[in-house]
Amino acid sequence: MSAVFRRSSAPGAPRLRTRLPWWALALPVVSFIALLALVVGSPEASAASARQGLAPLLRILAQLLHGAAW
Repeated sequence: MSAVFRRSSAPGAPRLRTRLPWWALALPVVSFIALLALVVGSPEASAASARQGLAPLLRILAQLLHGAAW
């Protein structure tokens, strides 16, 4: 059974808006930068026994990806 699809070429049909507003791109970028700044953070703001830097975070992500790969 086949179906026939036709496009409406009516001149009164509304056009879809295909452009994104400026904030649709800016908000994810700003939130990514803010979260990255929290992860990297200054050493004064963290506990004395906590490991510093991105290495622990990257190690956890690698373990998660390795465990999910099988």
